[in-house]
Amino acid sequence: MTGALYFEDFTVGRVFRSPGCTLTEAEIVSFALTYDPQPFHIDMEAARETPYGGLIASGFQTLALGFRLFYQTGAIAACSLGGSGVDELRWTAPVRPGDTLRVEVEVIEQRPSQSRPGRGRVRMAYRMQNQRGEGVANWIADHILAKRDETIAV
Repeated sequence: MTGALYFEDFTVGRVFRSPGCTLTEAEIVSFALTYDPQPFHIDMEAARETPYGGLIASGFQTLALGFRLFYQTGAIAACSLGGSGVDELRWTAPVRPGDTLRVEVEVIEQRPSQSRPGRGRVRMAYRMQNQRGEGVANWIADHILAKRDETIAV
């Protein structure tokens, strides 16, 4: 990214693409032990007996990684004031150890706040893929972004 972006820069149709991140078995198990300790996320032997045929990442880890990858593009580093929700979340394929994930994020709606003039809401469609170009997750997130050169009242 060149220069800080703000609400005004998130025009409908604008797309951001992240670099890839490879998930290891240790990362998958560590996340799952803390947040989603189902056998197919934490135990390689038990996971072989499931319909997945092996260890897979938690969908919540995939979601969190997708946001991290987008944040690391720098697009919202200067203007993020948080979010107000996620809609239409779908996990479309399992994520396995060694998969390299990328996210593409498209601005689908931009609306200035009526009650807080220093900010606006930007809806963005997230599409995550693995190294083979297969979709693994998609969702729509509402971001609250600061406008350029305005005082933000929290």
